[in-house]
Amino acid sequence: MIILGIETSCDETSICVLKDGREVLSNIVSSQIDIHKEFGGVVPEIASRHHIKNISYVLDEALDRANITLKDLDVIAVTYGPGLVGALLVGVSFAKSLAYALNIPLIPVHHIQGHIAANYLTDSNLKPPFIALVVSGGHSHIIKVEDYTKFKIIAKTRDDAVGEAFDKVARVLGLGYPGGPKVSKLAKIGQDTYKLPKAKFENLDFSFSGIKTAVLNLANKEKDNLRKADIAKSFENNVCNILVENTIIAMKQTGIKDVALAGGVAANDTLRELLCKKAKENGFNAYIPKLEFCTDNAAMIASAGYYNYLAGNVANDLALNARACINIEEE
Repeated sequence: MIILGIETSCDETSICVLKDGREVLSNIVSSQIDIHKEFGGVVPEIASRHHIKNISYVLDEALDRANITLKDLDVIAVTYGPGLVGALLVGVSFAKSLAYALNIPLIPVHHIQGHIAANYLTDSNLKPPFIALVVSGGHSHIIKVEDYTKFKIIAKTRDDAVGEAFDKVARVLGLGYPGGPKVSKLAKIGQDTYKLPKAKFENLDFSFSGIKTAVLNLANKEKDNLRKADIAKSFENNVCNILVENTIIAMKQTGIKDVALAGGVAANDTLRELLCKKAKENGFNAYIPKLEFCTDNAAMIASAGYYNYLAGNVANDLALNARACINIEEE
């Protein structure tokens, strides 16, 4: 089965050609980082305009790299939410047009489900059930993956997502956008010397607004004496420990032995190493996606689309619409 995946939920225009759910024939990503850098973050209207400008060219390159034509496609999968609604609409409209013209099935894919499916592209042995730690600029979830298309949220953030917290700390430290990679790079030469708060709840939910505020207060208090590398290291260690601690507890509570990391923050070296270390110490198996599948990309959407197609989750008409917010448990 040849699947065309389309991803436009934020500021990456991506199209992939995937075979049988796990074999990537091409995966083209057109990033807008340099465009949004001057604004310190993604500007939704600008992102939408550039998706419109880029998507046809990205499609041509994806087909060319895979050495196929549109007539070889069996299914089209597209992210329909959550995300920036204007950006999503570009991908959804494009996918509906192609599906109609080619008379092939259209598969709507939840963005978080796509991030989880990125692990299927990295390790062919991974199968549900497993626990997924999904961490990105917009999401911080611990999810029980009961089946390829069935999910249960165990925990989530009550305020900022961890990727958002990274970006805001980067801004406080004057590192610029995108913040996550820049904070991590600075942390490599720092020491964990600053004591930062950890939020604890009666369940395994996260909260990162307090630590973000603590970093801001330190920056205002110490000003010229602020050890930026040390605070970057202290912040990174703090949030990574919280994420992994709660995930290991969730695994013990559910009795599930496999854990997969997913999302843009899954590219963080400290988080990857810590999850593998703690999983091994507790007799669990950790699955870590390749770096190319951590950030938004169409390959993960195509993989999730494959399993949704097998489950019969097909858009029955062309009324599919973009949705800015969707609970993955609704799928």
